[in-house]
Amino acid sequence: MSRKTVRATVTGRVQQVGYRQACRQTARSLDLVGWVRNLDDGSVEVLAQGEDQAVDTLVNWMWSGPSAAVVTGIESDNVAPDRTLKDFFIYPNPGKNH
Repeated sequence: MSRKTVRATVTGRVQQVGYRQACRQTARSLDLVGWVRNLDDGSVEVLAQGEDQAVDTLVNWMWSGPSAAVVTGIESDNVAPDRTLKDFFIYPNPGKNH
């Protein structure tokens, strides 16, 4: 079983539409750990790690997101794993640093 960690920035109408909550629910259903947060520029940033296929499934889901979202782009990169993560959580405030 291969594992990976991806950091992605999702652009479009992705704030104030339940995107972070839906992302957390989807990530948890895929047994991923990581986090999601709003950024000051109106985008959403996601860090997800777990089994390769599960991470890929979440990245594919990010293109649609919840029904009220309108995703116009996603930039993602493989990054080093964060071994301290035990759950998938939401940062509560826009622009709050990790």
